[in-house]
Amino acid sequence: MRFRISVSDDNRDAVREYLEAHGIEIAEDSEYMITEASRYPAFLSVRDGRRERVRLSTDEIICIEAFGKDIEIHTPQGTFYSQERMYQLESLLDPQVFLRISKSVIIARNHVRKIRPSLSMKYILTLTDGTVVDVTRSYYSDFRRFFNL
Repeated sequence: MRFRISVSDDNRDAVREYLEAHGIEIAEDSEYMITEASRYPAFLSVRDGRRERVRLSTDEIICIEAFGKDIEIHTPQGTFYSQERMYQLESLLDPQVFLRISKSVIIARNHVRKIRPSLSMKYILTLTDGTVVDVTRSYYSDFRRFFNL
């Protein structure tokens, strides 16, 4: 049988060798694909405005804001709520896509519309839904690395 493989560059050679050693042919034009499982979930279990439990795709998340113990998850479809703590949500999200920019805000990389430098080693971000959030000094260096600034 022939398969395409879709794995990280770090694992590609090892996976190819293993499969070929077991008689599996690797071909880019195959209709079957072997992919690498992500350790980050594609969905979060959250509550909607009526407090009903729903599955929310992580692709839809614009930002996550904490107001004390209340966690709001902003999406193009509206606001959802979580009972998880920020550190728990941060650990569930792919660090290549999401970044914590303050103690109370996590943003999605592809939803940053505008980055403005501010005084005292800070940035002010405008997100795709119009939300304006600050990158605090504690997260300044991580933010610069994340966006290659």
